[in-house]
Amino acid sequence: MYDRILLPTDGTPSSERAIEQALELAALSGASLHALSVIDRTIVPSDVRSDILYDELEVECAEAVAVVEAAAREGGIEVQTAVERGTPYKIILDYADEHDIDAIVMGTHGRRGIDRYLLGSVTEKVVRLSKVPVLTVRMTND
Repeated sequence: MYDRILLPTDGTPSSERAIEQALELAALSGASLHALSVIDRTIVPSDVRSDILYDELEVECAEAVAVVEAAAREGGIEVQTAVERGTPYKIILDYADEHDIDAIVMGTHGRRGIDRYLLGSVTEKVVRLSKVPVLTVRMTND
C-alpha cells in the first residue's frame, strides 16, 4: 500500500502525535519513513541579518529530524532525514514528488480565525495541492 511515507516535522513537543502516527503507519505497511524539517525562508524580513538566525534554525531542524530518526530506528523502520530551506508547503510538495512519496503524515495546529488568515496553514496548502494522500493529525495543546 505505502512504500515511502513523508513526515514533515517542526520539532515542537506538540508534533509528537504526528510522529507516533507516522511511525505506526510505516510499521503497519512496511514503508520507509522520510523525516523532513523546513527552515521557513519567509519568516525573516530582508533587512534582518538572517545568517545567524538561519544557522540556529538549522540546528533546531536537525534535532527535530534526529528525534524521528532515533524513534524509527528503534522500531526497525528504515528512515531518511532531510533539512531544507524555503517555503514550507512548496518544499514538502517538491520533496514528495522528488522522492516518490506515497503518503504524507503531518500535524495541524488547528489555528482558527485571524491567526489562520494571517499565518496561513502549511498543512492546509499541502492537503489541497498534494498528489498523494495526506493524513493530518491534530496536535495537542500541551
